[in-house]
Amino acid sequence: MNATASTTREISVGESGLGPYGQIIVAGRHVMSADESEALGGRDTGPDPFELVMSGLGACTAMTMRMYAERKKWPLVRSSVQVRHSKITGADGKPLDRFERVITMEGDLSEEQRQRLLEIANRCPVHETLTRGSEVQTSLA
Repeated sequence: MNATASTTREISVGESGLGPYGQIIVAGRHVMSADESEALGGRDTGPDPFELVMSGLGACTAMTMRMYAERKKWPLVRSSVQVRHSKITGADGKPLDRFERVITMEGDLSEEQRQRLLEIANRCPVHETLTRGSEVQTSLA
């Protein structure tokens, strides 16, 4: 499957010089850092790679619910998403990554609206990418 221009995104990551694992991430006009924890030999100058993935999942979840609630004119005042990552053993004995989300919704929402927003949360693009799996192609510059 070929990506189209409207679905292609690009970032760049380079070593920051802040410890052995510190990285600078440039995404458009945004600059962020990443690092490993001190326990893993880093200097903890930014989130670790899995924390960045978890952040993407949490942000995408909240944004997707917000877009849907606004479109429906539902009284979602605020939402928050906590994400936990763990490594588990799958039924086939192979290692598996588990992402657990806990979603909090504030506002005068009916139970039906809350359940629908929960369904919509499962349709956020990052959630779909993680559950579907992805192809990673690597080459040398």
